[in-house]
Amino acid sequence: MKSVESEGDSIDAAINAALTTMGVTRDRVEIEILSNATRGLFGLGGRKARVKATLRAPLSADLFDTPAEPAPERPAVRRSEDSSERSSPPPAPPARPAPPARAATTTRQPSTMPAPPAAPIDSALVERARQVLADIVQRVGVTAEVTARVEADRATLELSGDASGILIGRRGQMLDALEYIINRVVSRDDSATRISIDSENYRARRRTTLEDLARRMADQAKKKRRQVTLNPMSPRDRRIVHMVLQGDRTLTTRSSGKGYYRKLIIIPEGGRAARGDA
Repeated sequence: MKSVESEGDSIDAAINAALTTMGVTRDRVEIEILSNATRGLFGLGGRKARVKATLRAPLSADLFDTPAEPAPERPAVRRSEDSSERSSPPPAPPARPAPPARAATTTRQPSTMPAPPAAPIDSALVERARQVLADIVQRVGVTAEVTARVEADRATLELSGDASGILIGRRGQMLDALEYIINRVVSRDDSATRISIDSENYRARRRTTLEDLARRMADQAKKKRRQVTLNPMSPRDRRIVHMVLQGDRTLTTRSSGKGYYRKLIIIPEGGRAARGDA
């Protein structure tokens, strides 16, 4: 397993340096924070942040599935030594008379079958995910209550408490990390079940903020006829901006960069390149 230690002015800068050295994305490594950055007294004696990035071993379905038993060997079929039996083709069946033509035919329209309903979510699986999340929160040292909400086709784990803001993180990064871990655990038993993690209705508030930002930056791009580049976002946030602006035919949106966090560019029709980022 490959490991790299790197330094930076901040934790994020050290992580990005490690990802660049290893040439992998953020979801392929485990990050261990060795030391945080300190400024020192009057800018002297400062220390850079230091992290250790370890490449994750890819999960294989063979670790969780029972190996199939080998199929029993079939006895070899002996062929006849008689050359006449090998060369003679089987007799052709007698020709059947053609059925009489009908005066009229009736065309049946194919029946429209309703789509099968979505499979119900296993409540026992959601409860196991809730217990795993509660154990993680307890080991982190944060006091928060974990409750589960199951709907027709989705399940959500809610974090509530005085310290729930710590579990949200900067721009929801902590929630995204917890959601990733829980879904990796759940996918071992049921790959079709997707569990969301929310805290104090943060997901809805974040979506509203991104929708307002997307419309505001789109108006700015069309007014100045110049592309606008947004700060790096997670795939969830970029998807929200794409969906808000996909109905505007005078704009084009695309992602730029590599890795988990990428910039999103809003390009007006006939616009020119922007000078700075928004």
